[in-house]
Amino acid sequence: MIQALPSLEAVLDRDCEQRVEPGYLEAVQARPGHRVLLFQAGKAPVHGNALAFLDPAGVAGGLPADTLTIYLGKTVDGSHPTLPDGTDLVLKVLADDAGAPALLPEGAEFLGYRDAAGLLSAADAAIFIQAQAVANWHNSHPRCPRCGAATESEWAGWMRRCTVDGSEHFPRTDPAVIVAIVGADEKILLASNFAWPANRYSTVAGFVEAGESAEQAAVREIAEEVGVKLHAVEYLGSQAWPFPRSLMLGFLAHTADTVPVPDGVEVREARWFSREELQSAVLSGDAGIPGRLSIARELIEHWYGGPISEPGDAAATVAGVRA
Repeated sequence: MIQALPSLEAVLDRDCEQRVEPGYLEAVQARPGHRVLLFQAGKAPVHGNALAFLDPAGVAGGLPADTLTIYLGKTVDGSHPTLPDGTDLVLKVLADDAGAPALLPEGAEFLGYRDAAGLLSAADAAIFIQAQAVANWHNSHPRCPRCGAATESEWAGWMRRCTVDGSEHFPRTDPAVIVAIVGADEKILLASNFAWPANRYSTVAGFVEAGESAEQAAVREIAEEVGVKLHAVEYLGSQAWPFPRSLMLGFLAHTADTVPVPDGVEVREARWFSREELQSAVLSGDAGIPGRLSIARELIEHWYGGPISEPGDAAATVAGVRA
């Protein structure tokens, strides 16, 4: 029986009911124990192998008064490797052209998620994804979609209200499907996208269209991008993804087709791998696969039966197929 992908416990309690109260954000920022995460141009500060959370005392007065401020939540007990349980986190989103703030600890640098993900703990990665998703939404919704007037942030950063008609607008999440395709011989079909290096391979993904179920989207996307017909589509798990604000719905699906046909627009190549072939290709550098904090990697390793070793891993020299 197929088991679902691992589901991480929540890192932050978002205080959804309390954050709508007037003055809640101000009350959080008055607590000396809260910590601040800066965000600018799709990047967050990373120090060593962790997000750089700042003491509010060091931030006070160092940022413009109108800096977009969002309450992310408080750490769930036992969820974060370094932050105390119940620590409130506040996101400060800087203007893209504001220049780098002189507030970071020595050695910290702003990194995008793809560069930072391989360094961060799963808890910090989840916080980064949440921060980027809500920051992206604010930056793309400065005006009301009904009348075009300016909107203002309310509810501790989780709602924008039109200044003219009073309409309320909330962060949106766009569902997308991501599929591990398995053939009748138990090989996996991985695709190389034109936007990636030529030897990088991953599962196939695409957005769910209006009026379409996730399963229908999976069948359509796979047919469009790699030209095979799916059957026995089974949902395994999901992952929030901040490009720009997606919810990736992971599926394992089977096909009887043996000859993939890349669309030539997004997909340059589609290639079958046995378990032995994929592990060998990864170790030799013939094939690169997604990082370990991505649902694409989880789907691939779910099919593989365990972790896939990479060059530099302690287990790489004795890597073998997991049953």
